[in-house]
Amino acid sequence: MKHLIFFLFVSLFIGLLRSLSAQSASPNVVIILADDLGFSDLGCYGGEIETPNLDQLAEDGLRFTQFYNTGRCWPTRGALLTGYYAQQISRDKFPGVKKGGAGTKRPAWARLLPDMLKQQNYRAYHSGKWHIDGMPLENGFDKSYYLRDQGRFFNPQRHYLDDKELPEVKAGTDYYGTTAIADHAIECLQEQEKYHADRPFFHFIAFTAPHFPLHARQEDIDKYADHYLKDWEKLRVKRFKRQRKMGIIQADLSEVERHVGPPYTFDNLGILGPGEVHRPLPWKSLSKEQQRFQATKMSIHAAMIDRMDQEIGRIIGQLKNMGAFENTLILFLSDNGASAEIMVRDDGHDPEAAPGSAATYLCLGPGFSTMANTPFRRHKTWVHEGGISTPLLVHWPRGISDKGSLRHHPGHVIDIVPTILEVAAASPFEVWEGKPGIDPPGHSLLAAIRDDQAVSRTSLWWLHEGNRAIRVGDWKLVAAKGEAWELFDLSQDRAETHNLATERPGKLKELAAQWEAQTTSFQELAEKNTQN
Repeated sequence: MKHLIFFLFVSLFIGLLRSLSAQSASPNVVIILADDLGFSDLGCYGGEIETPNLDQLAEDGLRFTQFYNTGRCWPTRGALLTGYYAQQISRDKFPGVKKGGAGTKRPAWARLLPDMLKQQNYRAYHSGKWHIDGMPLENGFDKSYYLRDQGRFFNPQRHYLDDKELPEVKAGTDYYGTTAIADHAIECLQEQEKYHADRPFFHFIAFTAPHFPLHARQEDIDKYADHYLKDWEKLRVKRFKRQRKMGIIQADLSEVERHVGPPYTFDNLGILGPGEVHRPLPWKSLSKEQQRFQATKMSIHAAMIDRMDQEIGRIIGQLKNMGAFENTLILFLSDNGASAEIMVRDDGHDPEAAPGSAATYLCLGPGFSTMANTPFRRHKTWVHEGGISTPLLVHWPRGISDKGSLRHHPGHVIDIVPTILEVAAASPFEVWEGKPGIDPPGHSLLAAIRDDQAVSRTSLWWLHEGNRAIRVGDWKLVAAKGEAWELFDLSQDRAETHNLATERPGKLKELAAQWEAQTTSFQELAEKNTQN
């Protein structure tokens, strides 16, 4: 009996030590990145999709209402993990510059966040999509599951464990990408608890959901069956009303842009069948077949988000089980807005297969993408608010006392690195391997998180595939490729409904000059990068 009591005492003591070490002075940091998630898709941002785990993070943490990405996947990821605009590090292309874009290597001084956090003895883990140059371990991560083949949620052909390629997954197995990413994240956390509990950790969890193809488990799709057989504009208004009630948005709802379809032409639209529609037409103008097809696609989109939330719940459960949850800063956001793209890649599309299964290849398209990006205009790739606005959830029990609040100050993915570095008491590199870098453009959001203080900055800037914008204070200048500048006062018109270009020509000229100056500076740097 004495031995049993002694054993129990020792076990409890060891558990207490592990818990205390897991909650060390340096906070853990988890970034969770969704792919092609619309601004209003989460329940806590006005959506009807069931996202109880993310909603709970919002209730116990903070929601930013004016947070921005770059409008596209790989520029956002480069900016998110380096703290630089993608164009500064050759991760998005300038016209006339030889190098730049998804296949270009960063300059050596543009280190990723794990390298910076090693100054404070952080372990670093990566689970999911990458879309950054190089491989995760060679860029400072200690463990990684890299799902490169995002076109096959059930049977990927290209995926890597710790930078080593794994065998392809055969069709018919129980594999599902979103679950596999969460499984790996949990395994890393379990390893952290067992072997590295005395060190803080950084974990980058990059889900591929709800990026096309729309692939989801049938039980998740069934949950939303027939739910979207309703006028997509009326559903959009319902989301907008919830957003207004939550205080997320006080502007007017933008008009549906009937003429705006996918950003890229897909010539074989017929392969998807007569149900596909490549414009956000009035719901009543669609045939019954078209309504059913569009509603089915949206139900799969919802199922993918629902499943992602379920898997995030499992990750949160692991953080709680290991005693790390209270001192872990969790950031959740999306790499761009919802997508209007329509295309077929990889294994093609079998119209006879069950929608959402591995043999199908469906995209959300501009109809329900317009709803997903409520209340904003445009979609992924554009730099109007619908393309670049993302939810940002910030949860940190030990570091946030103002729980359940909104933060209306603007922020950008370039601010994530300086925020985490301040939290971790680390610094960016001024020199790498004897070569000087450049000053990062972002600002720490810690004061905004803790005390609702605005960040003082000159501007926020965008350029992607000819789509361009600049925000100075509450003024935003924006233009789609080949189109004239539009000017908006976002303090009154966040949804970009009233173009002030003719009413305020002086302000337009002022902002255009600022955009040109910043663009010239970045282009000169991009050209210099190509010479190194």
